[in-house]
Amino acid sequence: MPFEEFKNDLVGIKTDVRSYIEHSDEYYRLKIFKVLSKNVTGLLKFILIGVSSIFALLFVSFAACLWLSELMSSYFIGFIIVAGCYILIAILLYLFREQLNKPVLKKLSKYYFD
Repeated sequence: MPFEEFKNDLVGIKTDVRSYIEHSDEYYRLKIFKVLSKNVTGLLKFILIGVSSIFALLFVSFAACLWLSELMSSYFIGFIIVAGCYILIAILLYLFREQLNKPVLKKLSKYYFD
């Protein structure tokens, strides 16, 4: 009799483990889908906002160049001033690149581990 009970317990454990594996598999598939969908939609929003911002910045830059060109009576000087501003911004971004990493990592970790 004890052997029969042990055998029944093993069969029960086998079905419980199989059920656990199936449910874990479903859970991880849903978790992966959730993370992937959140990342893909975030990336898509980032690209759309980025492209729109770049076009807006481009047109504002041309307007500033033309306005400065009229003030200075030279197209060359107007475009050089705006280009110099962008070069200055690029240098500042390069110098402070480490401080920019922290908020980006926090934001990404929030999306990944949430």
